[in-house]
Amino acid sequence: MWSNFIRFMAPARCRLCHAPTPAEGLCRDCRARLPRPERACPQCALPLPAGSTDALCGECLSDPPAFDRAHVPLLYSPPLDGLIAGLKYHGRLAHARLLIEAFGPPPAGPPPDCLIPVPLHPARLRTRGFNQAAELARLLAERAGLPWDGDSLVRIRAAPAQRASGRRQRLRNVRGAFAWRGRAPCPPRVALVDDVVTTGATARAAAACLKRAGAQWVEIWAVARTPENEGRRTGDPASPADGDL
Repeated sequence: MWSNFIRFMAPARCRLCHAPTPAEGLCRDCRARLPRPERACPQCALPLPAGSTDALCGECLSDPPAFDRAHVPLLYSPPLDGLIAGLKYHGRLAHARLLIEAFGPPPAGPPPDCLIPVPLHPARLRTRGFNQAAELARLLAERAGLPWDGDSLVRIRAAPAQRASGRRQRLRNVRGAFAWRGRAPCPPRVALVDDVVTTGATARAAAACLKRAGAQWVEIWAVARTPENEGRRTGDPASPADGDL
């Protein structure tokens, strides 16, 4: 009775516009206004130019990544970038559920055998106190009824902060950065989970590691994709963080 009284006196409000909502989270209007690409490369989720008739982006055609497809439904733009920054930099773990709500249902097709979050290097994990990708993977697994494994894929080499780096430098930064430490080979079908895809450099390196460990199909599940493959300009405070895909 007390909880019902509290809900009556202080109804849930949208975390973005603060309008009353049936439940804590995002209201219908704010969900509808979240930034989405009109058309994207099905393999890496890079937004494609208006009027493009190409099946894949030029990068995936010229230099195919180790992962097989990407499901990244949103763009890294306001107001979504603020929710991601709140989770990653300010420890607002409640934002993880908002991001999963924004992510929506899992993609159609055969489900993965396991969800695997992109790991942080131990030093960065100690500094941050949590891995935002693991928080998202746990909630996605709960929603989809799938197992997740946050221990087997590890980051063995730290990299400098990625936000000021272009694609080529990011590729060099993550070369040989991951290892499979699972007791068994990697499951055949896995989804690699993170919050943001920027250039795809981290996704390429992590997916290649998973393929070497036994995966036959690797797909990317992330909340948002930067509008351009090189990411945002150096020094932009809204730029994605160091470990982004």
